[in-house]
Amino acid sequence: MAISFRHLLVPVDFGAPGQRAVDTAVALAERFDAQITLVHVFEAPAYVYAGMVYATADLFAPIEQAAREQLDKKLAEVKTRVPNVRGDLRRGPAAQGILAAIEELHPDLVVMGTHGRKGVSHALIGSVAEKIVRMSPVPVLTIRDGAG
Repeated sequence: MAISFRHLLVPVDFGAPGQRAVDTAVALAERFDAQITLVHVFEAPAYVYAGMVYATADLFAPIEQAAREQLDKKLAEVKTRVPNVRGDLRRGPAAQGILAAIEELHPDLVVMGTHGRKGVSHALIGSVAEKIVRMSPVPVLTIRDGAG
């Protein structure tokens, strides 16, 4: 059975593990003549006062603008090697946004970086990659952070 990919979804957080995932996806896209979608999910802080959650558009605008600029920069970088790349910017919890992108865009493979946290750090912070691996309806290739 020959393996082939037409569409790769790559969640990016603009860190080192995410860059390794982008590099891997680019190599796969070049090999299989596949499309890449870079998806970045950002969260804006919300304030809780006496049971009331408060977040204003004034808080979202600069965060969204910075996220858009980083995604556009990454898209331009990838486009030099894979012209068939597009970006998808979403707001909300990372795992939820990535899973929604998978459901909507129907990629053949998700390629994502993982920080490789263990122990208490993993228990406290959790792992977006782990949630995606467990809940994704399509295969997920995780690229572990090689640092430390």
